[in-house]
Amino acid sequence: MEDQAEKLREMMRKRSEVSASAVEKNPPVKTWEQKRSRIITVTSGKGGVGKTNIAVNIAIAYARLGKKVVVMDADLGLANVNVMLGLIPKYNLFHVMRQQKTMKEILEETEYGISIVAGASGLSKIANLTEEQRENFIQELITLSNTDILIIDTSAGVSRNVLDFIIAADDAIIVTTPEPTAITDAYGITKIIATEMMDKTEIGLKLVVNRVKSAEEAKKVADRMINIAGQFLNLKIEYLGFIYDDPVVSQAVLRTKPFTVIEPKSKASLCVQHLVERMDKTEVRHEGGGFALMVKRFFNRT
Repeated sequence: MEDQAEKLREMMRKRSEVSASAVEKNPPVKTWEQKRSRIITVTSGKGGVGKTNIAVNIAIAYARLGKKVVVMDADLGLANVNVMLGLIPKYNLFHVMRQQKTMKEILEETEYGISIVAGASGLSKIANLTEEQRENFIQELITLSNTDILIIDTSAGVSRNVLDFIIAADDAIIVTTPEPTAITDAYGITKIIATEMMDKTEIGLKLVVNRVKSAEEAKKVADRMINIAGQFLNLKIEYLGFIYDDPVVSQAVLRTKPFTVIEPKSKASLCVQHLVERMDKTEVRHEGGGFALMVKRFFNRT
């Protein structure tokens, strides 16, 4: 496998599924069965590690590969994907869950080639929905199945909602930084995931180390996490890569624009590009996944 640091140096040189009853009542349409969307959840053990920033910029990098991408803000407490993009949505997931709006009506296109589903700030539990509301929400989720990539940005930490979204995904990216507290919390959420996953091979668990000073620092953190997870949890985690600690990131946050847009050839942007290129070259681990499996897994747990 090609070393990320070497590839980044090269880049710099060039500069260039739903409860069973719901499925029976509303069987998936052929387009859903035929299209193979990829569901990626981005999560972290603690806040402040750059999870949302990474989710948004990964989405943009996928869009640059010609993919149709939607970012769903599933932080039901402090939704902020729209803040990262300088947007003020009129409607969000709350209106869909309460059957006041459709997913199509709240889906907001952006100037960056991606669409977003704004989060429902203050709505803590999807499980609080009635059966009718839940089944309606399932059908609304299905309307997103014409996308190539759905990226779900969860809230930080361990909660029922976070675990639901992780287990419903094809791939789950766990974001950490080299800080000891971030590593500890990343291991904590990994441990909970291990206890919830009946088949530990179904979900592609991936680790991204953010805000590193060097490739060596990132690898040290990754090796520690991967070895502990394998030894004590019998859980395989793939080291997807790292993102450099780059001043362009904080500048972009202040300007409420993605850093991959402000400086597409910055060190952090090239790191994101590398992560997406690696992801795009890998196959999903199981058949019949995508939206069908996502909806089934998610709502069988609520």
